[in-house]
Amino acid sequence: MTFGGLPTRWEPAGTSRGLALVAPGRAYPPSAPLLDFARIALLQHGFTVQQLWWDSTSRGDEEPEPWVRRHVEAALAGEDADHVVVVGKSLGTRAASYAAERGLDAVWFTPLLVDPAVAEAVAANPGRQLLVGGLADDLWDATIARELADNGCAVLEVPDADHGMGTPDAVRTAEVHLEVARAVHAFLSHL
Repeated sequence: MTFGGLPTRWEPAGTSRGLALVAPGRAYPPSAPLLDFARIALLQHGFTVQQLWWDSTSRGDEEPEPWVRRHVEAALAGEDADHVVVVGKSLGTRAASYAAERGLDAVWFTPLLVDPAVAEAVAANPGRQLLVGGLADDLWDATIARELADNGCAVLEVPDADHGMGTPDAVRTAEVHLEVARAVHAFLSHL
């Protein structure tokens, strides 16, 4: 399957351990660094990767959570995987309630922790979860992140990272992405 000429699905070498569904951000596609490094790590750890590509401007007046849920449900409708992992970035973290209802393991990049619905859904999920955010991100709530960490979520909090997990310095931004890739690798190693 392709989107705009880009593949949307990858199979690991060997037998698949399950399916990872990647839900991007509003303006952060699956080909952007955080999600692409996650794709590579997921393949390395034996997961089939299915990416969602969307035009968030097509949402119109529909609320973000049902819009994201509809896309996630449609992508998973034809799948038959025993183990599903959801990877979401920003808007894609609106899939947290869907993941919580099903107890799905998840990686949440820059989750919208300032939105009580997202924070509550993450807190309600019995699956294993990794949250990644930066203190320079207005949509990250450090207090809620600590509470979620105290309740079992793995959390990587980067002091100088913004909503794109970047900084004004190119080298530091590359270092942040390396920190994130290491955290994702460690998280997947324990699934």
